[in-house]
Amino acid sequence: MSKRGYHHGNLKQALVDAALSLIEAKSPQGFTLSEAAKAAGVTPAAVYRHFQGREDLIAEAARQGYVIFADLMEYAYQTGQPSALSSLEAVGRAYLAFARKYPGHYMAMFESGLSINANPDLSVVAGRASAVLERAARDLSDHIPESKRPPVAMVTAHIWAMSHGVVELYTRGTPGARAPFPAEELLESGIGIYLRGLGLISADT
Repeated sequence: MSKRGYHHGNLKQALVDAALSLIEAKSPQGFTLSEAAKAAGVTPAAVYRHFQGREDLIAEAARQGYVIFADLMEYAYQTGQPSALSSLEAVGRAYLAFARKYPGHYMAMFESGLSINANPDLSVVAGRASAVLERAARDLSDHIPESKRPPVAMVTAHIWAMSHGVVELYTRGTPGARAPFPAEELLESGIGIYLRGLGLISADT
């Protein structure tokens, strides 16, 4: 990339894009700020016009990823309506789709070691994504008597963990290389077994 982007005021995004490519190729810990600057076509000193350091650059890449992620989750939730189960399954599929389509963002978000709670901007956008999943879990729980209803936050955490596990084990790298079933089928069947065990859906659903 030439330095022209900087003169047009696009240096910040050029650096984020360069970081995303480097993250995907080398991991969040595997590149230097100098490498990101070189890929963006500027000197290392120019980076500090927009970022305090490498961690700040990765945090912005993660923030942008969470915005995309939350948008995809929200869209998936809406397309699954009016069925609460369909919405929850659609949100799970959106999780897998995001990891496949935006690997650099995904790695910046989940593999960089950033503290979400320590970064207000990250906390807001990450909370928006988890709120979509929580809404889907709450929709599914509404027909269960409150005394028998599992905590929505716990259901949300379990579904999130299941989705993340399928991504890490069977979607990252070469999809399908380590599992005899598509990742989407693994996730949906796992969610179904989990929800039946909680009594949130009937055994014949």
